[in-house]
Amino acid sequence: MSLGPLLSAPPPIPWHAFAAFAALAIGGAQLALPKGTARHRVLGYAWVALMLVIAISSFWIQQIRLVGPFSPIHLLSILVLVTVPLAASYAHTHKVAAHRGAMIKLYLFALVGAGIFTLLPGRVMHAVVFGQ
Repeated sequence: MSLGPLLSAPPPIPWHAFAAFAALAIGGAQLALPKGTARHRVLGYAWVALMLVIAISSFWIQQIRLVGPFSPIHLLSILVLVTVPLAASYAHTHKVAAHRGAMIKLYLFALVGAGIFTLLPGRVMHAVVFGQ
């Protein structure tokens, strides 16, 4: 494993990836730690900000072009841009079950699921994890 391919990739790929790494760690902590605490709220705001950075930065990552400069993964980015603020609003309005469900789905599908696809051959993260 070497970070060389990631560090030498053009922007915004490194920012996107490091934001995703941070979101994976914070999201995992959020799932494991007690809910409703000040720490949960602070980490939650950080996670929301990271998810928005990840989604927005993805529009400048265009290695796979199926519809103009975009690919189906950009549909997921649009979904994240809609769902993250909605899920945060659920917390503010005390809709705990809706908040929990939305956040867990975002973590599993938008981070873990999408992250698995970055490990396909030819992708930067494949080179990072498995070498060239």
